[in-house]
Amino acid sequence: MNLTRRAACLGVTSLAACGPRTADVPADLPNHVPLPGAARAPRFGDRDPVSNWSGGPAPSAYPVHGIDASKFQGSIDWRAAAAGGANFAFLKATEGGDRADEHFAEHFAAAAAAQVPVGGYHFYYFCSSPEDQARWFIRNVPRVPGALPPVLDLEWNPHSPTCVTRPPQAEVRRVVETWLSIVSQHYQQRPIVYVPIEFWRDRDVTRLPADYWLRSVARHPDEAFPGSSWQFWQYSATGQVQGVSGDCDLNVFGGSESLWRRWLSARRYR
Repeated sequence: MNLTRRAACLGVTSLAACGPRTADVPADLPNHVPLPGAARAPRFGDRDPVSNWSGGPAPSAYPVHGIDASKFQGSIDWRAAAAGGANFAFLKATEGGDRADEHFAEHFAAAAAAQVPVGGYHFYYFCSSPEDQARWFIRNVPRVPGALPPVLDLEWNPHSPTCVTRPPQAEVRRVVETWLSIVSQHYQQRPIVYVPIEFWRDRDVTRLPADYWLRSVARHPDEAFPGSSWQFWQYSATGQVQGVSGDCDLNVFGGSESLWRRWLSARRYR
């Protein structure tokens, strides 16, 4: 991976002056994401389901389910996915300071057309500055009214050909808080942080200025992440969803449908 050159202007104020212009964002994204109707009951399958969940309710106890996707899912029939119970979707948009998911714009536009609340996520790369990575995400993910908040994906990538560094806890917290600060000020929205159990355990990223989306595919997050507060739970990587070829990540929102509606109303871009 070729790292981006550090720009001379770094702060949030500088982003407005020398950050991305309209021509930098994908031209085929919609100008808004419509508010969906009532939550659809999930009709998801699972190629490798968990038979007994420990520590809390099974995913089936939650009324609002959704998916996340990237280029690895290829093209998706979003109307079929919505009909099958995909009530929200998080889409990979960017990675590091110079990589963009080539299916992001396609997925975003089609999900919005199917009235699926949708937003983008950034895979953090620990060999590039948080300022560069925040600018790259902003360049590729425009602020579309009705879209979900920005997401920061924090996980180790031992298979990376260029970066397997694992910074100490203090450095992780510093760069993460820098990225969150720049992005939250640009979008005027509190971000979401996605964390698997191994990253949480290794670097203790509790109490960040963000909502949490936790990955736990064998135990309820209340047991796997004791003492945590979470909004989204990724419970499977082997889901089978209408309109999606192959395996798909499955998620739930951690509350009732009425709480989902309130959260969505408050957290969508204006």
